[in-house]
Amino acid sequence: MKLQTVSIFVDDQQRAADFYTTKLGFEIAADVPMGEHRWLTVVEHGRPDGTQISLEPKGHPAAAPFTEALVADGIPFCVLGVDDVQAEYDRLTGLGVDFTQPPTDLGPVIIAVLDDTCGNLLQLAQFTG
Repeated sequence: MKLQTVSIFVDDQQRAADFYTTKLGFEIAADVPMGEHRWLTVVEHGRPDGTQISLEPKGHPAAAPFTEALVADGIPFCVLGVDDVQAEYDRLTGLGVDFTQPPTDLGPVIIAVLDDTCGNLLQLAQFTG
């Protein structure tokens, strides 16, 4: 058994697809029209068999209040592992990505938190120990 797909609730699927591919470097894995929305997933570049992220529209009544509460409290929706948080921070700020927390060394991990432009905060993490 393996983790196949995780969902991130987004305000706008196209804006999310653009951000997750052009800024974060993911690749589109699936893009299937489904009426008003799409089954839209991204996957780590070069790893088509990796865990997919479903860019899920906030259609369920609980999704918007849930994600808004996380953002209001500064809580990232998920953690993305990187080899070098500072390098990713520099690269992404150069691309215009907004961070709510710059790289911060917490001992066994260095983290930074960014806004995905689609209603979520994402944490970058570099495990050092």
